[in-house]
Amino acid sequence: MYKQGFIIFYLLIFSTTAFSQDEMVRKDSLINSFLTKEFESFFEVQKFFRKAKLTNKDRSYLLEQSIKGNNDYGKIYAYNAIGRESRNKTLYKESIENHIMALQISRSIKEIPAEIITLNLIGVVYRRQDKIRSALNYHQYALELSNKYPGDPEDIMRSKSISENSIGNIYLTLKQYKLALEKFEVAIVTQKKLNDKRGLAINYQNMGTAYQNLGDIENALENYNLSLKYNEESNSKLGRIICHNSISNVLIIKGEYLKAYETINEVKSLVDMLGNNYYVSAVYNTLGYCQIKLLRLKEAQKNIKKALFTGLKYGIPTHVNRSYEYLSEIYKIEEDYKNAYIFYKKSIEGERKTFNDRNVLYVNNLINKYDNEVKNNKIKGLAKENEITKLKLTRNRNVLIIALVSIALFGVLLYAIYGQRLLNDEKKILMLEQEALQSQMNPHFVFNALNSIKLYIIKNEQKHAVYYLNKFSKLIRSILESSKTKEVSLSEELKTMTLYMSIENIRFSNEIDYEETVAEEINIEKVKIPPLILQPFLENAIWHGLSSKKGQKQVSLKVKKDSEDYFQIDIEDNGVGRDQALKIKTSKSLKRKSIGIDLTKQRLRNFADGFQNNYSLVYTDLINKEGHPKGTRVTLKIPLR
Repeated sequence: MYKQGFIIFYLLIFSTTAFSQDEMVRKDSLINSFLTKEFESFFEVQKFFRKAKLTNKDRSYLLEQSIKGNNDYGKIYAYNAIGRESRNKTLYKESIENHIMALQISRSIKEIPAEIITLNLIGVVYRRQDKIRSALNYHQYALELSNKYPGDPEDIMRSKSISENSIGNIYLTLKQYKLALEKFEVAIVTQKKLNDKRGLAINYQNMGTAYQNLGDIENALENYNLSLKYNEESNSKLGRIICHNSISNVLIIKGEYLKAYETINEVKSLVDMLGNNYYVSAVYNTLGYCQIKLLRLKEAQKNIKKALFTGLKYGIPTHVNRSYEYLSEIYKIEEDYKNAYIFYKKSIEGERKTFNDRNVLYVNNLINKYDNEVKNNKIKGLAKENEITKLKLTRNRNVLIIALVSIALFGVLLYAIYGQRLLNDEKKILMLEQEALQSQMNPHFVFNALNSIKLYIIKNEQKHAVYYLNKFSKLIRSILESSKTKEVSLSEELKTMTLYMSIENIRFSNEIDYEETVAEEINIEKVKIPPLILQPFLENAIWHGLSSKKGQKQVSLKVKKDSEDYFQIDIEDNGVGRDQALKIKTSKSLKRKSIGIDLTKQRLRNFADGFQNNYSLVYTDLINKEGHPKGTRVTLKIPLR
């Protein structure tokens, strides 16, 4: 009997060893096969390894062989696989380093599919750490590349779905639950088309979280159970852990504490076995919270402290804040109010820090959207410049044709017709130049204005933020309305300049004293002026005259009637003077690009063509008693008839 037992034991050991060796040989064979194959894109590499479960040794072997054979696809896949495994172990720094290596190789060989996949992987790592701004940047860029890439629709759909899901998760973190639901619903439609059970499990889980936070418990539970179903069909152990954790939390809300405890306790040994520290922290927090509700306080404290230790060690702020909150609740029940207060305060401070960071994200996201608008404006500007060029070419061609025909046949008659056409072309060119001017000015100070308003939001100065945001919106509306017309009333122009100065003044901490003075004999409602014609002079006064000046800063704008033929506008600052401003500008490595005084002069010339008299523009350097510069005055005379 002993001998038979020994033989059976020997055979088991031998068969297990043989199976392990066969499995190792099979994986080595798979990797070696990959190294000898040719792939058209990195999406094909993903498909090749999709069903392979590589160990740490396999990943290291793939990387080593890919480096030896200079196989870029192999290096990208290996670095990403190592980075993903590091993320699952909450080794976030190591994970980012590996993904960045993959991203650099992807960009060096201009492999867009590999870049899309890697950007999404990096975004997930930052999201796990609650570094929302970085996560959003990577996922948004991956989504932009996916929209532009003309490759296999199925692969693009998969990548876009990952980006949509990740951005949805970011909305969850930002407590924008309805926006998150929209993203997950889009992702679910895609995953159903792809018949991707793992993707469906993830998105239904996220939908449940959104509904739970909206207070719709029944919908939350329904989505969690759907997620659990797909996880069981795809045999995902990690998916089961996530679903049990979420279902347990819903059962706690429903007051079914024992059932909640049994649900989370089912996966306790499983999460310990997998060693994914992110979910170790999550499961032990939930387990401890169930025990609090069941008044098993000693066990609860032990489990929550394990969750806290894991969260602190591996940098998981959300779980750390939750652990502090649960510990505070334990001490409150035990009537240890001092410790209850300490841990409650830690929880609140942690949550406040994260939420403030997210407020900054909203403004940065607004600026990112505006950057895209700037790019679109540049494209429109180029299109309009192209149209101007075509009009000029057409005009020149017409000059030649009309000249030849007029000399030969019609003379004065055809010349008059040409003159009319030429006038129409000139008007079109002028209007296009004005539109191009608006497009150039728009990004220049709006970006700075948004940045300034962002500072008030960061400092939680809501009243100031709302006040200047209102002024900013009025200014933009005024600019848009005036850009549609050739001329506006002086009253409208002065209102726009007041708004403009109040926005620019934010960047100087409201140190600039701006004053407008209008003489009684001027009817500013009837007097006309080209729109936004004064803005470049005020901009120069601020950035060339006052930006380098210390102490009191003043800008005055005075309007008076010079004679029956002209009205006069004086713009005066107490800045450093034109000579000193030129020296400062020359010494700077980064030159500030002006909106263009030359273009403003051209606009004034075109405006004055309709009057008997021309405009005049004079710069005066102001000097104090000691002979030192004390500012600059710009005198602009505009004809009335």
